[in-house]
Amino acid sequence: MNILVTGGAGFIGSHLVERLLREGHRVVCLDNFDDFYDPALKRRNLARSLQDPAFKLAEGDLRDEGALRKIFASAKVDGVAHLAARAGVRPSVQNPALYADVNIRGTICLLEACRENGVRRFIFASSSSVYGNSSQVPFSEDDPVNQPVSPYAATKKAGELLCHTYHHLYGMDIACLRYFTVYGPRQRPEMAIHHFTRSIHEGKKISLFGDGSSRRDYTYIDDAVEGTVRALFREHGFQIYNIGESQTISLGELIQAIEDRVGRKAVVEHLPEQPGDVQQTFADIRKAKERLGYNPQTKIREGLARFVQWYLEKRE
Repeated sequence: MNILVTGGAGFIGSHLVERLLREGHRVVCLDNFDDFYDPALKRRNLARSLQDPAFKLAEGDLRDEGALRKIFASAKVDGVAHLAARAGVRPSVQNPALYADVNIRGTICLLEACRENGVRRFIFASSSSVYGNSSQVPFSEDDPVNQPVSPYAATKKAGELLCHTYHHLYGMDIACLRYFTVYGPRQRPEMAIHHFTRSIHEGKKISLFGDGSSRRDYTYIDDAVEGTVRALFREHGFQIYNIGESQTISLGELIQAIEDRVGRKAVVEHLPEQPGDVQQTFADIRKAKERLGYNPQTKIREGLARFVQWYLEKRE
């Protein structure tokens, strides 16, 4: 099959691209290499895939309708994994208009391109952030998600609604995947696990927002990609799936676990909680297990050991 992966040079996207190529698919990657973090890191993410003749890189912006027309004209796209987005909860509070433009208008442009070219198979990368500060745990796909606490979360909820609209109007087969804090090799540098590991290793101060009691459900990259591939090649109509580990760890426990693997103590600066942050995330993954056969394999402490090993090898 010919699969278009938007945001394919990013963390999750580059791992998904490699998995699809290993399974014998042809892959087109659309990425604009924006400067949210160093574009050279994203290009490095694609180094292996660029050696594969079944891979094609299309540099362009999701909102550029002309670029999308060229991609769909040059490749018979059978399915789309839409991972491209302006990422990050806290930066979205500072620049909500940009997040709305990229994440909402960009998604509309891509859905329209699929409609015009008869592409029915579509995966939308949503986020656990849509659950907001829900006190009902674990988070189920059937829970109401009408109270987002950041512009980023609001754009992801809007993306889900748009996907449902295109399913309803045009019969597109769409799965929205609510990822729960994915981590592992190539994780974005500003994300907690990568940031904490780098700072602890270098003896630099880390900022701890709140009292360390907030909890997250962390998903190892291999499990996230497995769930994505399983969703990509199944019929759904329209469905939403949680892609998580269904286990949580507190921020304080996470820092201690990283200390143990790096072999150094963290220098911690305590700061107030940040606007847009949520107190906990916790995935109910029963639906993904039953319908996709999704069964995450990597627990947080094993995944942290793998990440720290990758980080130290990369540093060398």
